[in-house]
Amino acid sequence: MTDIEETLVIVKPDGVARGLTGEILRRIEAKGYQLVDIRLLQADRELLAAHYEEHEGKPFYEPLVEFMQSGPVVAMRVAGNRVIEGFRALAGTTDPTSAAPGTIRGDLGRDWGLKVQQNLVHGSDSPESAARELGLWFPRG
Repeated sequence: MTDIEETLVIVKPDGVARGLTGEILRRIEAKGYQLVDIRLLQADRELLAAHYEEHEGKPFYEPLVEFMQSGPVVAMRVAGNRVIEGFRALAGTTDPTSAAPGTIRGDLGRDWGLKVQQNLVHGSDSPESAARELGLWFPRG
C-alpha cells in the first residue's frame, strides 16, 4: 500500500538568489517525487502572514516575514509516497550548521548566525499543514 500525498515546498529567497533552485529540484526528483506545479513569485505580506499565522507574535515572526519578502521564491506542489516526511528528511534540520551531510541544508546551507530562517527551503510539516499551505500558494479556481 502507498501513501501518495502532496506537500508544499518553497525555495526561499536565499536559495533562489544563490542559484540553487535547479539543484533542489534535482534532489526532489532524484528522490522519486513528482513535480505537480511550480511558480516563481514575489510573496506579499498578506500571503506570508496567512502562511506563518501560527507564529504571529513570536520573536522570529517579523524577521521571517521580512526575509521571505526580500526576494523571489519558488513554490512547488510536490507529490509522492510519504512525501511530507520524506521531503523534510531530504531538507535536513532547520539549522544548516547542524544539518546532516547529504541533506539540502547540510550540503548547501550556510551559517548565518542567528538568521536560521535563511535555510534555503520550506516543507509542510503535516498533511493538515500541507493542505492549508497548498491552498494559499496554489489557489484553485
